[in-house]
Amino acid sequence: MPQRTLRVGLITFGCRLNQYESQMMRERLEAGCDLVDEGADVYVINACTVTALAERKARQVVHRLKRREPQARIVVVGCLADAVAQGLSRMPGPDLFIGNAAKGRIEAVIRSAFAASPSPLPEPGPEPLDREVVRGHAGHTRAFLKVQDGCNAACTFCRTTQVRGASRSKSVAAACTEARDVVGAGYPEIVLTGINLAQYAAPDGDLPELMRRLLDLPGLRRLRLGSIDASGLTDQLLAVFASDERACPHFHVPLQSGDDEILARMRRSTDTAGYRDRIVAIRRRLADATFGADVIVGFPGESAAAFERTCWLVDEIGFANLHVFRYSPRAGTQAAELSQRVPESEKKTRATRLEALGARVRERVLRGWAGKTERVLIETVAGGTASGYTRGYLPTRIAANTRSTRPGDELPVRVTRIVDGHLEGVTEDREDHC
Repeated sequence: MPQRTLRVGLITFGCRLNQYESQMMRERLEAGCDLVDEGADVYVINACTVTALAERKARQVVHRLKRREPQARIVVVGCLADAVAQGLSRMPGPDLFIGNAAKGRIEAVIRSAFAASPSPLPEPGPEPLDREVVRGHAGHTRAFLKVQDGCNAACTFCRTTQVRGASRSKSVAAACTEARDVVGAGYPEIVLTGINLAQYAAPDGDLPELMRRLLDLPGLRRLRLGSIDASGLTDQLLAVFASDERACPHFHVPLQSGDDEILARMRRSTDTAGYRDRIVAIRRRLADATFGADVIVGFPGESAAAFERTCWLVDEIGFANLHVFRYSPRAGTQAAELSQRVPESEKKTRATRLEALGARVRERVLRGWAGKTERVLIETVAGGTASGYTRGYLPTRIAANTRSTRPGDELPVRVTRIVDGHLEGVTEDREDHC
C-alpha cells in the first residue's frame, strides 16, 4: 500500500532571512509533502529568539496548535530551536527542535524523526550557502536573496553569534545564478539579505562586486539592500548606487542608540560620529536617498539624557522608517549581566515617545515628496486602488484601472498628497486620487 503523503504546515516568525529560509524549506517540502494551512500532520514553526516578545509569539502559536489540533506533531526550527538546545531559552510543548543547520534537510529530518521506525537524524552540519537556493516568493513582486549568514561582531545584547555562528558568504557566482533564475521566473525586484551584510566577503568578490554583477542581469529592474551596518556603507558601495538607478537608494542602517556611551556598552562597531558620516556621504552622492533604522530603548545604563540624545539624532537624520524595540535581557549575552537596569515602565514610556517622534519625522519626510514624480513598482491592485513602493521604499497608492494595471507594473506617479503614512498620487494619464 503506498505511503500517505505527509501534510505539513509552515509558520514563520522573524526577519527577512527567516522568510527566505522558510521559502527554501517550502520549496524542498513541496516535492514530497502536501503543504497546508490547517489539518497538518506536522507543523514546522520557523521561530525567532532575538527578543523575548518574538519567543512569546512562538509559544502562543504552539499553545494554540496543541489545543486546536492535538494529534499534530509540532517542530520548532531555527534560531529559537538553537537557543533551546544551548540552554538559553525554554519552550515546553513542541515534539522536536531543529536548529538552523538542518533547514536545508527539513523533509529528511521530519520523516526520520516521525517514522514508525525512527532512523538517525541526518548530519547536523550546515549546508554551504551556495546550496541554499529559492525560486521566488509566491504572491510577492520582490524576492529575497540570502547572500550572507552569521556574524563576527559581539554586540552585547545580541544572540546572533550564539545561534547563527560566524559570518559566511554565498559566492558571487552562486548568488548571480540564483538571481538570474528568480528574475526569469518573473520577479522584477531582488532584496539582498543576511544577518550582517557589512561582513559579506565571498572568495570571488565583495558586496560592491556582487551588486555590480547582479545589475548586469537582464530583466532585473530593482535591486535593494536589506539591513546593513554603517561600517558596510563604503564609498565603493555608494559608487555602485550612484552609477545605476536600479540600485534603490533606501538604506536601513541599524542605529540602536544615539548616545556614544550606550553604543560602547552595546559594543557597536560605529559611534554616532561615524554613523552621521555615512549618512552625509550617502546624501552627498544620492540626493533622493531615504533611511530606516532600528533603535533599542531602555538598554542598561540608558539615562534620561542618553535617551534624549537618541531622540535628537532620530530627528536630525530624518528616518522614513523607524523600528523601536524595548530592551529585553537575553540569557547568555553580556548585556544580561549589566547593572543599571531601566524599569519596564520607563522602557514603555520611552518606546511610546520615540515611536511618536518617529511618526512625526516620517510624516515630514513624506511631505518632502509632494509634487515630485517617482516610479512606483505595483504590488497589489484591489478595489480600484493600486499600491506599491517607490525606489526609496515609500509606500504609495494610486487610482488604478484594475483591467490594465497589474502587480509588477512600474509606473511614473506624481505625488499629490500624504495620507495615513502613505504617499498618494496620480499617473500621467489620470488626475483623480485613489
